[in-house]
Amino acid sequence: MRGKNLRSSLGSSTAVEDYLERILELINSKGYARVVDIAAALKISQASVTNMVQRLDAEGLLKYEKYRGLVLTEAGEKLARSITHRHKLLTDFLKLLGLNDRVIYHDVEGMEHHISLPTLRAIEALTRQLRRRPGLRAQLHAATA
Repeated sequence: MRGKNLRSSLGSSTAVEDYLERILELINSKGYARVVDIAAALKISQASVTNMVQRLDAEGLLKYEKYRGLVLTEAGEKLARSITHRHKLLTDFLKLLGLNDRVIYHDVEGMEHHISLPTLRAIEALTRQLRRRPGLRAQLHAATA
């Protein structure tokens, strides 16, 4: 459901990914997600959220009942978990490089929607190595200070 199919049927894949990521985050923290909660989390209008939620429902990524709430389908949850994993991996990697939280937030928001799977796998492998090698992390921090 990623890539061209997602982009062509739903508009911007970046927006879809942001929605799914927030919906999963809300469900995990509150036990549910409602349009009003999604709108507040994304800082956009409830009407915009309702429109996207209806489209995500039509694509089979969630089940939406007006005035009730929504749940992710199996496909929607799988995609949302993948997006969340990618976000966390990039955040962890940049933290290991010693960057500040403001830079990390900005860079992850830009990178997470455009990074290829091979690059993501390479970053994952490098992140594992950086965790195992504090001396290398110290050298990186010294080089970027």
